[in-house]
Amino acid sequence: MIVDVHLRPEDLDAKLREDARRGLTSDPKYLSPTWLYDARGSELFDEITRLPEYYPTRTEFALLRQHAADFADAARPEMLVELGSGSSEKTHVLLDALEPYLHTYVPQDVSEPALRSAVTRLAAEYPNLTVHGVVGDFTDSLTHLPAGGKRAIAFLGGTIGNLVPSERAQFLAGTAAILHPGEGLVLDRDTLIAAYDDAAGVTAEFDRNVLRVLNDRLGADFDPARFVHRAVWDPENEWIEMRLEATEAMDVTIPGLDLQISFAEGEQIRTEISAKFRLVGISQELADAGFVVRHEWVDPDGRFVLLAASRE
Repeated sequence: MIVDVHLRPEDLDAKLREDARRGLTSDPKYLSPTWLYDARGSELFDEITRLPEYYPTRTEFALLRQHAADFADAARPEMLVELGSGSSEKTHVLLDALEPYLHTYVPQDVSEPALRSAVTRLAAEYPNLTVHGVVGDFTDSLTHLPAGGKRAIAFLGGTIGNLVPSERAQFLAGTAAILHPGEGLVLDRDTLIAAYDDAAGVTAEFDRNVLRVLNDRLGADFDPARFVHRAVWDPENEWIEMRLEATEAMDVTIPGLDLQISFAEGEQIRTEISAKFRLVGISQELADAGFVVRHEWVDPDGRFVLLAASRE
């Protein structure tokens, strides 16, 4: 059991200050979705995945269970790297299927406590597997990921949809750069709009949680109750945006940034995008980065697909 730390708490604090300053002084205002996921935000997102309206997680699980063995037989990796692994729960399906070939599992996440917990648990559950955790941010650097044997990188949970096109291109090119020819990438993409404004209000509470993060970590005085959650479809970019809308004009003080931010009534902060991909589009993005799509596994309703690609 190994844990490499390439992202310290003070690094995360500096990144939060940088992101918040840049986003809240922009026009229109925005915040990185990274900051939705503190401990409370992660709990709320887990609750979202169990909502009846929210199909992506259930569909992804079903596709993984159905096709993990197919992926294992096709890729036969000796090392599996999972980006943004979190609790690594979904990866159990892949680890079980890859067991005949795999000698190392590398979960990567920004949260050191969550990663250490997952590494400890997985090392006990898979005693014949080397579990090598990496604390880091895949959006900043992939060069910290270990090598050794034929690798496959898993990027699950629809996270690629949270990246704008320029960020996706940078991520895919960076991934291709660290892989050797024949090594692979498995990712998913969502084709329809999921429940981003559920009837129970869980997504709204999740969205407003980013304001509580700014209050807790930067001393801001946001009143989350004075913001309403909006989910808006952008037909030009083919993505859904989560936004927080000010219900009245107000000034917000952020001591940790030495800033005061003014909001007009109805002004919005974009907190997340979730891009929806056409198969031809994501295949072209992979090709532009140097990957060849080897397998596509689509759910029966045509809403979700798992893609397996390899470096040329």
